[in-house]
Amino acid sequence: MGIKLFQRTQRDLALSINHVIDQYWNNGLEESQMIDMIQNLYKNNKSKFIKNGEYTTIIIQQCGKRRLEVVTRVLELKL
Repeated sequence: MGIKLFQRTQRDLALSINHVIDQYWNNGLEESQMIDMIQNLYKNNKSKFIKNGEYTTIIIQQCGKRRLEVVTRVLELKL
């Protein structure tokens, strides 16, 4: 699956997060692949992902509560 590690904008990052999680929910990705992709997106786009200890407004609006719950759990696993 072609997800760029370095995203240009917060909206692009949100679209990538949505794509990865939706693929996982639709059985298009293994759990380990989804975890690796989310962690890599976070590592390479921290400033677009989180500001002042919370998800950025764009990420919250574009991704939604259920996807961000998954992202939060993935980021708590190991970095």
